[in-house]
Amino acid sequence: MQPKYSLIIPVYNRPDEIRELLQSLLRQTYKKEFEVVIVEDGSEIRAEDVVSEFRDALTLSYYFKENSGPGDSRNFGMRKARGDYFIILDSDCILPSEYLQAIDLSLTEEYTDFFGGPDTAHPDFSNIQKAINYAMTAFLTTGGIRGSEKGSAKFQPRSFNMGISRKAFEASKGFGNIHPGEDPDLTIRLWNLGFSSKLIAEARVYHKRRIDFSKFYRQVRKFGMVRPILNHWHPGTGKLTYWFPFFFCSGFLLSVTLAVAGYFWLFYIFAFYLLLILIDSTLKNRSLGIGFLSLYAVLVQFYGYGTGFFKSTFLLTFSKKKPQELFPSLFFRS
Repeated sequence: MQPKYSLIIPVYNRPDEIRELLQSLLRQTYKKEFEVVIVEDGSEIRAEDVVSEFRDALTLSYYFKENSGPGDSRNFGMRKARGDYFIILDSDCILPSEYLQAIDLSLTEEYTDFFGGPDTAHPDFSNIQKAINYAMTAFLTTGGIRGSEKGSAKFQPRSFNMGISRKAFEASKGFGNIHPGEDPDLTIRLWNLGFSSKLIAEARVYHKRRIDFSKFYRQVRKFGMVRPILNHWHPGTGKLTYWFPFFFCSGFLLSVTLAVAGYFWLFYIFAFYLLLILIDSTLKNRSLGIGFLSLYAVLVQFYGYGTGFFKSTFLLTFSKKKPQELFPSLFFRS
């Protein structure tokens, strides 16, 4: 019998993570059959032995391929999958027990060609993981873009928690070879093809993000560098809000300069905003320590994204080279 849902999970050198994710799949309240497709993307530390532990309990397929990036690995998995609907997950996610049931209920009530779900921190996550989660998801930092547009046909799913119909995948050919940024690129192309999207707020995942602040900085800087490339590829998709981290960094530097000169009004505005972040995170996480870590994470996020965004915008504006030539580290070979 053909399953309705196929879960596509690329994995790269993280066998322990895939074990946690597969364990969470065993606890799903959705009782119909679903398929799990694991795509090992050229890992040196393979997850095959871990996957084999779950073969009797889950409908599993495991494939090993040469490293070609997460986007191509997801496409590979979708081509191999049997389901009518593909659910794409990162290996560092853990699913609440009602995850699949929430998706099935939402798609039954109102079908959509592709969707996204929000991410959050599990109570067992480390303080740094909770702080980074706050920086990435809070309304005060990102406007809550990962989970604030319920029912919107213009919601942009993220590939750590994204569903796409077989029809939409075949029409779009799936993800491109840019990384990060492959998910908004696919979303915009799907919209241009006439497909609609929505947020399924109940389909949340616990996103571990096994990174420290140094890795977080490199990640958000890449996010900032990618966005102008997407704006360049897809005219009309740029937004003024994408400039906010750069404006924040520039404004904060100006406020310090003015304060040294004896003018404190702008510095007080920035101090008030940062105080709001500290209070908001402290209350949400019930920890002053996580509040201060969140404050640092937000500063890292704004500086990394803002400087990356400005550099990319400047080079794309004044250079005649293609993005692939300017930023080869952001592209996998096709």
